[in-house]
Amino acid sequence: MNALWLRLLNSAYRKEPVASFAITVGIVDAVIGSLGASGSLFCFGLGTVGVAVVLRWWQHQRSALEQSEPAPEYYLPSRSSQARLPVLKEHHHPPH
Repeated sequence: MNALWLRLLNSAYRKEPVASFAITVGIVDAVIGSLGASGSLFCFGLGTVGVAVVLRWWQHQRSALEQSEPAPEYYLPSRSSQARLPVLKEHHHPPH
């Protein structure tokens, strides 16, 4: 269980370091506020966690939207837009 928890935290911090840090700070504030009977610190911690979760969800939705609609890439122009090259005529020299 400990290795799974560590792997989950490492993955979360690599993907979204700012949101994960804010969630961690909010959880610590909420725990300290609940153990110390400080209602304002507890509410601040829960608010911080809520804002961080919403921020992370919003970033995930935005990245999913950008990935779902990739812009088409054209490596070569279409045939209709290519200028036609003139046909070269071969000049035959008379035999000497």
